Amino acid sequence: MAGNRSGENRRRTLIRALASGLLAAASPAVRAQILGKVPRELPHGQSIYELRGQARLNGHTATPQSVISPKDTISTGASSQIIFAVGKDAFLMRENSTLMLSGSDLAVHTLRLVTGALLSVFGKSEHELILPTGSIGIRGTGVYAEAQPERSYVCACYGIIDISAAGTLQQEKVESRHHDAPRYIVRTGTDRIIPAPLINHTDEELMLIEALVGRTPPFALFDDTYGRSRRY
Repeated sequence: MAGNRSGENRRRTLIRALASGLLAAASPAVRAQILGKVPRELPHGQSIYELRGQARLNGHTATPQSVISPKDTISTGASSQIIFAVGKDAFLMRENSTLMLSGSDLAVHTLRLVTGALLSVFGKSEHELILPTGSIGIRGTGVYAEAQPERSYVCACYGIIDISAAGTLQQEKVESRHHDAPRYIVRTGTDRIIPAPLINHTDEELMLIEALVGRTPPFALFDDTYGRSRRY
């Protein structure tokens, strides 16, 4: 427990320092010595930044050396997590999650989150995220989603998304600067898209996965408006 807390605190410190530019002048060796593993753009041929516990790729056991393509299915077991990138998109999958990708070459076009939770950041191309109770049109943004049979959750961490409830004409366009309008998409009821609280994802996690594809989030992590590091 103490070791896990120490590693998480070190990574948060690193991400904050990267965001503020404090480590720009330090050599990679110095950064690694002080703060441990440095989140940075993954080299060509590497898909996975971190794998904790167990994950499966197209039904086979995944390893840190596994290469993930835009047509693969990824799943995680209990107490497990995988952080990876495909092309200009990067993802953090939590435990007991299943994600089906569809695309071509190095580009993901459609994602189906069958179950579990997924934090994603996307390049400028358009994407569709399909959940059990609806679908999300995505245009170059950060999105956190949780998939459940009767109620799905989606947060536009920043950017623009179009939410559609499955089997109805109900839609909503959400434009967010910083976690401004999370929503539940429920399977039944008159109003299928309803306001939701901020839950289960952090700004540090967003910064980490953006770093894996050579980007930074558009929000100001250290702006007092947003407060200190926290899990929503």
